[in-house]
Amino acid sequence: MTQRKSPAILLCVTLTLLVWLAAPVSQARVATGILEGTVLDSAGHSLSGATVIIQTSDGNHPHATHTDARGHFSFTHFAAGQYDVRAYHQGAYSDWTKRIVIRANKPASLTLRIVLGKV
Repeated sequence: MTQRKSPAILLCVTLTLLVWLAAPVSQARVATGILEGTVLDSAGHSLSGATVIIQTSDGNHPHATHTDARGHFSFTHFAAGQYDVRAYHQGAYSDWTKRIVIRANKPASLTLRIVLGKV
């Protein structure tokens, strides 16, 4: 006579293995943070529709976003680290702001200025 294993025991063992195997994956998540800010012209007025570029400080992995009607921008879910940022609007660029530090769970803030007409 053979013994049949209870379906409940098999389910418990399977769930335990799944939880045990998934634990290292959840611990390996990368800490992410936020960079937000405003783009202004030389007179201090916000610039709507400006392009803001962010990249790692070694010049890799560029990303871009656009400012809203109030000149505000936001980059979310970026790995903690150092980044360089600049803005572009109507043919003019801001200077690069170097080594902005993004930390996990602590938003970084930045104001970029573009002198329109200066290319």
